[in-house]
Amino acid sequence: MRIDQLDVVLRARSQWEAMELGTALVRRHAAAIWTPWLLLTGPVFVLLNLGGWWLDAFWLPALLMWWLKPVFERIPLYVISRGAFGAVPGTAQTLRAQMHWGVRALPGYLLWRRLSPARALLMPVDLLEGGDAAQRRQRRRVLGGAAYGHATLLTLVCWHFEVMLQVAGIALVFMFVPLDSLPESLRVAVSLIGSDTPAWVWLGFNLLAWAAMTLIGPFYSGAGFGLYLNRRTQLEAWDVEIAFRRLRARLAQAAPLVLVLVMGLAMLPLAAPVHAQDAATAAPAAHDNHKTGGSQATAAATPADVFGAAQVDTAGFRQAAARAYDDPQLGASHTVCRWERRNAEADKPQPREFPGGQLFGAVAKLLALLSEAALWILVGALLLVLVLTARWWLPWLRGSGRRRRREAESEVTAHALQLPDTLPPDILASARRLWHDGKPRHALALLYRASLDELAQRADIVLPPGSTEAQCLRAARRMPQEADRRLFAHMVRTWQYAAYAGRVPSDDAFQALLDALHQQYGWPA
Repeated sequence: MRIDQLDVVLRARSQWEAMELGTALVRRHAAAIWTPWLLLTGPVFVLLNLGGWWLDAFWLPALLMWWLKPVFERIPLYVISRGAFGAVPGTAQTLRAQMHWGVRALPGYLLWRRLSPARALLMPVDLLEGGDAAQRRQRRRVLGGAAYGHATLLTLVCWHFEVMLQVAGIALVFMFVPLDSLPESLRVAVSLIGSDTPAWVWLGFNLLAWAAMTLIGPFYSGAGFGLYLNRRTQLEAWDVEIAFRRLRARLAQAAPLVLVLVMGLAMLPLAAPVHAQDAATAAPAAHDNHKTGGSQATAAATPADVFGAAQVDTAGFRQAAARAYDDPQLGASHTVCRWERRNAEADKPQPREFPGGQLFGAVAKLLALLSEAALWILVGALLLVLVLTARWWLPWLRGSGRRRRREAESEVTAHALQLPDTLPPDILASARRLWHDGKPRHALALLYRASLDELAQRADIVLPPGSTEAQCLRAARRMPQEADRRLFAHMVRTWQYAAYAGRVPSDDAFQALLDALHQQYGWPA
């Protein structure tokens, strides 16, 4: 691996900075990543959903697309592993590489390592380094040692991002639904989820899952590649090696200048001034050399011949050196004196030995053991008492304010009515009978329940269970006749006054309400 060609700054980073480096590489090469990603995953998505439509099992394409994510994650890994060295591959080159690049490692990541939480960190080992199975296993163990937890957390965070994007896509649909139609739309949406779910609903879910995977998947692979680069930098000191390689390159450029400098330093002794000998001494030497024909070499000069016969005063130099070493600031050692107590351990006061000390120690240990046993027995008895009396104090602890709230409830809410589930055949006669029996609120509840059925029939809607009076009034706007809408609103107001305010209508008002219902809705009198 030519690490000197890396297009990123290598240094010792934390694991979080390494993941940010990987996502930055994905953003830098976004076009080179997402173009082949869409060209590869798009047709696969279409073919799998067509097969699911034919088999009437739309859950199968969603499962297969999720299971094939290691195959698709090779695309961003291939691009950023080349782009980090300054060689960004093209779309056609990336797609052609998917036919043969990393195929040998795919069975493991589609079978026993498919659910590995550190897949983004370990895939570069198998796809970028190669080697036999034993070497790759050892490399995965070494590289994943200190970064396995961060890789697991990366997988968990990216999975949550994908789920939240799918939920956001579903919520985006309901944002365009009018507020009045929202309860009905939610009821219809819930009813669609089941065994008879339409095909377009499944296609929408699968499309949202594919879109979330397309957006998050490359960032997941890029962050894992950043962790991989950081681990190799930490283990193999890539940053130090790059620094030395750059230093060697600079020295190689300056090598001619260094060579000239060294040669100049070597020529300095030759350029030193030469002292000529005296004529009186040079002439006999030359004469003797001439007589012998140059057969004998000239004798070597002594220091006395060069510097003269003057003797050096070595004794004075030795005295000066001795005085220098006697200086305390220049000496290599010094003596430190301090006072210490003599026999410090012997001077410490020794504890007095009491007669029978061992006996007292044994008695103290026995008392401590008995006290601890008594304490545990007390704790166990207390827990047993709490368990046996739980039926008395546990309800009070769970709802200590329940009795107080019940006392604070008004008489009207304490006697709240439940609307009848089934209607009698003679609604008006049954309501009049309840009124004469002294049950006016029961009579009004029966009329309100029957009015709700009439609303559902005339407006052609289905009211969700537990609809409030306000929701029923909004739904009544769909009734075709104005008289129906006014009568239903009058019925709702009469029921609200009686149920929540305790204001029961008079006998004449109740009879007028019965006549209006008989006339407008055609109920038998």
